[in-house]
Amino acid sequence: MDYQKLSGKDLLKIATLGELKVSGYQPKSIKEELRQNLIHKLRNKENVFEGIWGYEDTVIPDIERAILSRHNINLLGLRGQAKTRIARLMTQLLDEYIPVVAGAELNDDPMNPISTFSREMIASKGDHTPISWWHRNDRYTEKLATPDVSVADLIGDVDPIKAATMKLSYNDERVIHYGLVPRSHRSIFVINELPDLQARIQVALFNILQEGDIQIRGFKLRLPLDIQFVFTANPEDYTNRGSIVTPLKDRIESQIITHYPKSIEIGKRITKQEAKLDGRPISKIHVPELMKDLIEQIAVEARKSEYVDEKSGVSARLTISAYENLISAAERRIYMNHEENTVVRVADLIGIIPAITGKVELVYEGEQEGAGLVAYTLIGKAVRSLFTDYFPSPEQKKKEKEPNTYILPLSWFGDGNSLDILASQSDKEYKTSLHQVPGLEDIITGTLKNLHDKEKEFFMEFALHGLAEYSQLSKKLLDTGLQFKDLFSSMFDMGAPSEDDFDEDDI
Repeated sequence: MDYQKLSGKDLLKIATLGELKVSGYQPKSIKEELRQNLIHKLRNKENVFEGIWGYEDTVIPDIERAILSRHNINLLGLRGQAKTRIARLMTQLLDEYIPVVAGAELNDDPMNPISTFSREMIASKGDHTPISWWHRNDRYTEKLATPDVSVADLIGDVDPIKAATMKLSYNDERVIHYGLVPRSHRSIFVINELPDLQARIQVALFNILQEGDIQIRGFKLRLPLDIQFVFTANPEDYTNRGSIVTPLKDRIESQIITHYPKSIEIGKRITKQEAKLDGRPISKIHVPELMKDLIEQIAVEARKSEYVDEKSGVSARLTISAYENLISAAERRIYMNHEENTVVRVADLIGIIPAITGKVELVYEGEQEGAGLVAYTLIGKAVRSLFTDYFPSPEQKKKEKEPNTYILPLSWFGDGNSLDILASQSDKEYKTSLHQVPGLEDIITGTLKNLHDKEKEFFMEFALHGLAEYSQLSKKLLDTGLQFKDLFSSMFDMGAPSEDDFDEDDI
């Protein structure tokens, strides 16, 4: 019988140690298990880390090299860079099932037991020792490092209640209550935010990482634990809250640095994958590709903003939450106006401000400006950044001798007219409002080729936002939307909102 060729269904039929021996099973360490399965996937050109985008040429090769080297791993990066997701996906590199001694607290390998319980059972029952099968999804333990984590939590401690109940002496190994680490024998063990772990607790991991054994309350235990350790850490934690003690860093063989998406296209792919839109009327809501780009560009602007703490980072969760809010803004409008479908509007970006304010750490200047105003500013910068990808630069057009593309709409606003774009107004009212601006539709149809019929008004509004960001128009935040006016007629109200405008009830 060839153990390697047995299916999961066949393995589950093996119930005793004797049957396991007949199958040809040979023990192997978890690091060797990960290594062999990775080699198999690489040879078959299988995607090892499904759903992880943007790391194909950077982070993932480093992780694969670490696994091939049988290393423990520290994933170092800012928040929202898929560190924990990567650790969880490593379970897919484990065998589907592995045998354990039935009832063993430490998940002992029947052919290589380490606990007293398993050794005594095998000595007593021999080949009739019952075994059970452990699925790879259960071979993953995760612990968030917090200041209250103790050595007893991770390693274990003497249990006086167990000693009294079983009438055992404190010298008996059976009085030990094992912690998370020993119970993760033959598993992947993840400690998130490692620097938050107190230094004295980190010291307790030294022996486990180097020698593979543990010490509990003076017991001279030799438990050769077989564990794949994965740690995650935020470089900002090193200065704000704690640090990884040097001897522990020295024992973690591979430190891999993660990063944010390097392009808007990768960001959009991540947002699409992660946004929770189940049960939403997506088929009734049209989202122009430009709007998806704007959502990602807001995160790009936040990561380089002078108001946002660069060291803290801007999580990919910002764009995910923002996209969900964007869809909700359009969905709300459908219900309010009893419409069958709608197209998202640039003005709907006001509705994503709550998704931004809670996900950016502001520096002192940002706190002075206020979170709402900073979020509003980031939206404006995103519009400005992408505007010239679709339309001529208003600043450049002013310098050229040729007629200004934007002269007609600017003149209309210059005559004292204003335009209100309200979040809840029906599609019919929205279109009527935009089409009253002379020359605006001609700018869109004359500049953009192969324009989708549904997106004409969206780009007309986008043009107004772009002109406002290039200081050609005034844009003012209203309680329920936005108002565009001539810049010079509103010199005393330039349209930049104050923090008071961002009342929680309004947003």
